[in-house]
Amino acid sequence: MGLTKTEIFNEEQNQLAIALKAIAHPARIAILQQIIAAKACICGDLALELGLAQATISQHLKELKTAGIIKGTIEGVSVCYCINDEVWNKLGTQLGSFFASYGVSAKTCC
Repeated sequence: MGLTKTEIFNEEQNQLAIALKAIAHPARIAILQQIIAAKACICGDLALELGLAQATISQHLKELKTAGIIKGTIEGVSVCYCINDEVWNKLGTQLGSFFASYGVSAKTCC
């Protein structure tokens, strides 16, 4: 199996692909929705809210954190997670530009 040739794409394309890949799981979307709805950092109560095993939640949190979408801070024996505002806003701008590039008045080709 070949490797993805990320070097042939620009930095924005690669960053957007990494972020979308990290978000592209229903559990991760649910985690992000819970963090956003809390309007604060969430510390360990996601397993109860989502009905998933703590190990599963931890793996999804790791993927989101690796992509930079969330950040975590250690408070005592637990890690609290919140949205990484800088990355979230950049992602919103990139997606907005991407979808806007099609344009509302584009002619139908098919």
